Amino acid sequence: MDTNGRLVAGSHNRNEFVVINADEIGKVTSVKELSGQRCQICGDEIEFTVNGDPFVACNECAFPVCRACYEYERREGNQACPQCKTRYKRIKGSPRVDGDEDEDEFDDLDHEFDYDGNDNYPDPAVASSRFNISRTASGITIPVEKDPSVVNSDIPLLTYGEEDHTIAADKHALIIPPGGKRVYGVPFNDSSMNLPPRPMDPKKDLAVYGYGSVAWKERMEEWKRKQQEKLQGFKHQGLNVDADGFDDPDLPKTDEGRQPLSRKIPIPSSKINPYRMIILLRLAILGLFFHYRILHPVHDAYGLWLTSIICEIWFAVSWIFDQFPKWFPIERETYLDRLSLRYEKEGKPSELAAIDIFVSTVDPMKEPPLITANTVLSILAVDYPVDKVACFVSDDGAAMLTFEALSETSEFARKWVPFCKKYSIEPRAPEWYFAQKVDYLKNKVEPRFVKERRAMKREYDEFKVRINALVSVAQKVPEDGWTMQDGTPWPGNNVRDHPGMIQVFLGQNGIQDIEGNELPRLIYVSREKRPGHEHHKKAGAMNALIRVSAVITNAPYLLNVDCDHYINNSKALRESMCFMMDPQSGKKVSYVQFPQRFDGIDRHDRYSNRNVVFFDINMKGLDGIQGPIYVGTGCVFRRQALYGYDAPKKVKPPGKTCNCWPKWCCCCCGSRKKNKKGKSKESKKKTKSRESSPQIHALENIEEGVEGNGNEKSSLMPQVKLEKKFGQSPVFVASTLLDQGGIPQEATSASLLKEAIHVISCGYEDKTDWGKEIGWIYGSVTEDILTGFKMHCHGWRSVYCMPKRPAFKGSAPINLSDRLHQVLRWALGSVEIFLSRHCPIWYGYGCGLKRLERFSYINSVVYPLTSLPLIVYCTLPAICLLTGKFIVPEISNYASLVFMALFLSIAVTSILEMQWGGVGIDDWWRNEQFWVIGGVSAHFFALIQGLLKVLAGVNTNFTVTSKAADDGEFSELYLFKWTSLLIPPLTLMILNIIGVAVGVSDAINNGYESWGPLFGKLFFAIWVILHLYPFLKGFMGRQDRIPTILIVWSILLASIFSLLWVRVNPFLSRGDGVVLEICGLNCE
Repeated sequence: MDTNGRLVAGSHNRNEFVVINADEIGKVTSVKELSGQRCQICGDEIEFTVNGDPFVACNECAFPVCRACYEYERREGNQACPQCKTRYKRIKGSPRVDGDEDEDEFDDLDHEFDYDGNDNYPDPAVASSRFNISRTASGITIPVEKDPSVVNSDIPLLTYGEEDHTIAADKHALIIPPGGKRVYGVPFNDSSMNLPPRPMDPKKDLAVYGYGSVAWKERMEEWKRKQQEKLQGFKHQGLNVDADGFDDPDLPKTDEGRQPLSRKIPIPSSKINPYRMIILLRLAILGLFFHYRILHPVHDAYGLWLTSIICEIWFAVSWIFDQFPKWFPIERETYLDRLSLRYEKEGKPSELAAIDIFVSTVDPMKEPPLITANTVLSILAVDYPVDKVACFVSDDGAAMLTFEALSETSEFARKWVPFCKKYSIEPRAPEWYFAQKVDYLKNKVEPRFVKERRAMKREYDEFKVRINALVSVAQKVPEDGWTMQDGTPWPGNNVRDHPGMIQVFLGQNGIQDIEGNELPRLIYVSREKRPGHEHHKKAGAMNALIRVSAVITNAPYLLNVDCDHYINNSKALRESMCFMMDPQSGKKVSYVQFPQRFDGIDRHDRYSNRNVVFFDINMKGLDGIQGPIYVGTGCVFRRQALYGYDAPKKVKPPGKTCNCWPKWCCCCCGSRKKNKKGKSKESKKKTKSRESSPQIHALENIEEGVEGNGNEKSSLMPQVKLEKKFGQSPVFVASTLLDQGGIPQEATSASLLKEAIHVISCGYEDKTDWGKEIGWIYGSVTEDILTGFKMHCHGWRSVYCMPKRPAFKGSAPINLSDRLHQVLRWALGSVEIFLSRHCPIWYGYGCGLKRLERFSYINSVVYPLTSLPLIVYCTLPAICLLTGKFIVPEISNYASLVFMALFLSIAVTSILEMQWGGVGIDDWWRNEQFWVIGGVSAHFFALIQGLLKVLAGVNTNFTVTSKAADDGEFSELYLFKWTSLLIPPLTLMILNIIGVAVGVSDAINNGYESWGPLFGKLFFAIWVILHLYPFLKGFMGRQDRIPTILIVWSILLASIFSLLWVRVNPFLSRGDGVVLEICGLNCE
C-alpha cells in the first residue's frame, strides 16, 4: 500500500479522510490523488481516453476492464461483460467483429478491420482463466461457470472417472495419437491441431490403446528408475539436483525435506511412572486423612475444627484440578533444516507463510518508547524473509511521542537490520545486545566486525539520545496541543476523541537499508476513539489490528507481543512455522505459545517473577492434552482460528456393511432401518456442522445465490450474514474467506486506505460478533484466557514450543507492590470469567474441549476463591496459640502415620515434578511462598473487586504511591510503594509472631508437660511465617542495609524475653509474700 510516506487519518462515521504530509512542504490533500482503477481481469491500470476520461468497456455496469482485455473478449471470448453479461458494444478505435452489423453509431474506417493493430492482447490461456470470474455487489470475487454453448462441441466431455449414460460412448475421453497435439478445454479452436482426436470406447480393453502392453510396462519401469535416481541424488547432493526432479510431487516422502517438521518427546517412563503412582497414592492417603479428620472432631474447639475441615477439603479439590492436567506431560523438538528444505528451495522465492506481528502500547510515559523501539527493531531484524514480515504497532493512546519514536526507529533500522543479519548476532534488540556481559568476539571471524560493532554502538547511543530528547520534550504538553513538522495539528491531541490514524514507515516507496536490501513493513496504527463508545482496552485494540492487517497484508498467521517483550531468538518465527506449516499435524493447530522469560530479575527471584513452575511444569502437562492456555504475549496464531471457525475434522473411513447375508435376514433388515436412522442423524449433523462452520460454506452460498434464479435478495443473503458477523467491510469480509491469506491484486491504494480507516472506526464492531465469537474475546481484563478457551472449545489444539534459546524476553515488575498489582489484575480477570457465561464449569460442553483441558481452565478461574480458606487457615495457628486450643485432637499412632504419610507424599510429588520439569528447588520454594503471599493479598482483593464489579457494577481501584528508592543494580527491588494490598499479609505476619511469643511464654509458665502440645501449634505458625518471609523482606526494604533476618529475630526474641521478664522478675525476693498452707478442716 503506497501512501508516499504520509500519515493517513480519518473517520468512516464522519466521512472524513485526509492524507497529511509530514515533510517540509506541508499540505492536506484529499485521497483523490491516490485513486485509480485497475482492470479486474489482468490487474493493469485502466488507461485514459483522449478526452481524459477513464476507459469504460461496459456502459451498463461500468465493470472495470482495460482496453486490451475488452478487445480480446470481443475477438476470442463471449463478447459480453463478465459482471452483467451484457454484450459489449463496439467502441471507437476497436476493430469490428461478428455481430457489430447493426451498430452504426459512428464511422471508424481506420480501425474497421485492425485485428493486428494492438499487440497488447493477453495470453489466451491466461485470459480465458481470468475471465471466469465475477463479483458480487459487495466486491467479492467468485468463480462463474463457463457458458456451455461456447465450448467446442467436437471436444469429448470428461466425466471424472464415472460413466454418464447421458453422454455418448465416443464422448467420454480422448486418446491423442503419438505426435499429436494436446486438446485443451478452452472456448476457442486450436487451428494448429493437425491430427483429429481418436475416441476411446470404454467397453474395449485398454491394451487396444497401448495401456498394459509390453512397451507401456517398459515405460513405467523406466519412469520408476528415474524417480529412484532423483531421490538418491537428492540424498547425497542436497539441493544440487535437477530442479524438475526436486519439484516432482511423485518423489517418495523419505527424504529429509519431506519428513515431519517436529516431533513429540514423551517424558521418560523412569520419571513419569513413579510420579503417577505417587499421585494415586496421595489420593488414597487423602481419603484416609479426611476419614480420620471427620470422624475425630475436637469437642472443646468445635468451631476451629469445622473451619479447618472446610478449608482442607477446598485445598484438596483445588489440588485435584491443578494436578491431573499434568498427567501427560510432553516436550517437543523442531527441525528447522527440514523447514528450509521444504519451503525454501534454492533459486526460487521462499514459500514460507507470511506473518503479521502485533505490538501493543498505550501510554509512552509508563511504557518507555526506547523499550518499544527495541522490540520493533528485534522484529524487523528477525531471521525470516523480509517480504513475509509486517510489524503493526498499535498506539492506543494516540501519543505523538510514540509516533515520533517510531519514525526515528524506522530510520535507525536501516543501519541496524543489515548489521544483525550480516554477523548473525543474538539478541537483535540493541539495548540488550550491547548490555550483554559476554565475550562478543566468540565465534566471530570477520576482521571488520569489531570496527563495525563500535560504529553501531555509537549509532545506537546517538539514537538513544534522540529518543530521550523526544521524551524530555513530551513531558510538557503545549496549550494548543502538538503540531507536526508541517504545522498540521496532531490528530490525536484529544486522547478520548480522535480519528483513526495509519502511517506506513517501512516497506513502501522503495525504502531500503544502507546496503540496498528490502526491509519488512512497519505500520503505525491508532484506532478511532469517540466519547460514548466502548473500546474494550487491549482486546479492542488487538481486534482492530486483526482487521487493519487483513486489509493491508492479510497474512495467514499472526504474532502478538507486548511492547516490552522483544524477540530474543531470531529464529522464533521459524520455530512456530514448524508446527503451523507441518502438512501432517499443522492444520488443527490454532496457536503456538512460547514461555515467558524475563530480564532484570535478581538472582534469588524474591517474588517469583519468572514463574518457572507454571511455564516449565503446568504448560508441559497441558501440551500433552489439548495444548497450553494462551498467556497474552509471545503467541503465534492462525488467523482463521481467531475468526471463530471450527477446527477441521478428520474424515473417518466408511464403516463396514453386511453384504454376506441374504436380504431377508432380520439382521440386515434391522441394519437397514438403523442405516435410515443413521442417515437422518447424519444429515442433521451435517446441517449443524454447516451452521457452525460458515467458513467452509460461505463462498458456496454466495455462488449459489449469484448463479441461482437471479433474485437479488437471495443473492445478497449470505453476504448479509457475513457482514453481520464480521462487519460491513466488503474487503475485510472477502479476506476472511482466504485460508492462505493475501490481498486481491486489483485492489488500489485508495480503496485499501479507505477500508483500513473504516475497519478501525469506533462503531465498526456494533451489532457484530467481534469480541463475542471473533478475535480477542471481551468481558474480562484477562482476555487471553477467554480467547484461548474459545479456540479450544471450537476443537482447535495449541502447541507449547520451548526452544533452547528463549524465543522472547520481557521486563517483569521487580518490587513487591507492582508485582502484587500484576497478580491482582490476573486474579480479577479470572473472577470476571467465573461470574460470566463463559465460565468453563458450565460453558462449552458437547464441543471439542477435552476433560482434562477443562480441568485446567476451571483451575485457572477458581483459584482466586482459594484466598478465603487460605486467609482463614493462616489465621488458625495464631488463634490456637493465643487460646491454647488446637484443631486436631490428641492423635494416636495411626493418626501419626497418616499425617506423616501425607506430608511425605506431598514432598515426593514435588520432588518428582521438579525432576521431570527441570525446575530447581529454589524456584519451586519461591513459587510456594508467593502463592501464599498473593493468595492472602491480591487474590482476596480481586475477589472483592470482582464481586462488586459484576454484581453491583462498582469499579474500585487500588492506588500505588511511591515512597522511596535506592540506587544500585536492582534498586527497584528495594523500592517501597504503599498499597492496601499489603494489609492482609502484614496482619497475618504480626498475628503469628505474637502467637508464637505467647505460646512459648505459656509453655514456660506451665512447665514441661505443656511443651508437647505446643510443638504442633508452633510448626503450624512457623509454616505461615516462612511462607510470608519474602513479603516481610520486601515490606521492610533495606533498612540501611541491616539484614532483615536480624530484625525478624530481634522482634521475636524481644517479645519472648519481655513476657519472661514479667514471669520471672529478679528484683522481687522469694521470701516476701503470703505463705499458703493446707487447710486442716474437713468442710464436708
